[in-house]
Amino acid sequence: MTFRTISKINEYAQKHIPFLLLVDFDRQKPVIFTEDELMDEDIFFKTSLKEISPSESSLPDKVSFKKYPIPYVDYKKGFDNVQSHINNGDTFLLNLTFPTSLKSNLTLRNIYDHSKAKYKLLYKDEFVCFSPETFIRITDSTITSAPMKGTIDAAEEAARQKIISDVKETAEHNTIVDLIRNDLNMVASDVKVSRYRYIDEIKTNDKTLLQVSSEISGELPQNFRKHLGDIIFRLLPAGSISGAPKEKTVEIIHDSEIDRRGYYTGIFAWYDGHNLDSAVMIRYIEQKNNGLVYRSGGGITTMSNPEDEYQELLNKVYVPFT
Repeated sequence: MTFRTISKINEYAQKHIPFLLLVDFDRQKPVIFTEDELMDEDIFFKTSLKEISPSESSLPDKVSFKKYPIPYVDYKKGFDNVQSHINNGDTFLLNLTFPTSLKSNLTLRNIYDHSKAKYKLLYKDEFVCFSPETFIRITDSTITSAPMKGTIDAAEEAARQKIISDVKETAEHNTIVDLIRNDLNMVASDVKVSRYRYIDEIKTNDKTLLQVSSEISGELPQNFRKHLGDIIFRLLPAGSISGAPKEKTVEIIHDSEIDRRGYYTGIFAWYDGHNLDSAVMIRYIEQKNNGLVYRSGGGITTMSNPEDEYQELLNKVYVPFT
């Protein structure tokens, strides 16, 4: 499946055929649609290069959005397992995630229509994503990634200074910047950090969050379209939602989380025939048989406090509209 998808990407890119690509976290179920094929699919999305959205649905008169996270004791089991691997030197940064059940009168369509986000995706009746995080952008032959590491409630006293000066958050962010820089060096030249630790403000249904990102860029070879599929899959999974070193960290993720992620923390991308824009699929709600489930998490290092990390997981359970 992966080989066929890579071959299709390379073919479409060389022929300048636009396409939408989705890749799950484990890279086992990639799907690709040309623009013509999308006309027959119940799929809507937004990137900087293109937006296909339905007519806007109406919100309920009073929105209900109640969270039922996993108990802290269950989170702590996964956290402790990660810390044991950190102590053994198997990983030094791991993004640990868990599901939170929701009780809401919002539909996936409601959430897609009314969310304010850099990237949005509504995939049939299966899941919705409203992501603030860029995976990679390719403009002409310049490739850019913008990993996001560091989240704080804007209502906290001196929140901006607190998140920027926090030793643990700074170390975690620097690790991811180094990881992404190394990743881009596998496919590009002249790789550099073009913006370092800038803050975006995200308004949600119950609070405002500050999130810290950096931007890393490089130059692809002029014939990159011939190998675009290989480039994308070589960079997966995204460093910000896996960790370092990647291969061993993904093994530990599978051992520490209570279920497989599916398309959560995978990526989706739009190629317009010349350039590409793509998102990491975070801020993600899926439809299960027993209702809606939100997926969230955060980076764990040797300096992490389990109570703080659990709270960060909860802070990220939101919809980005008021």
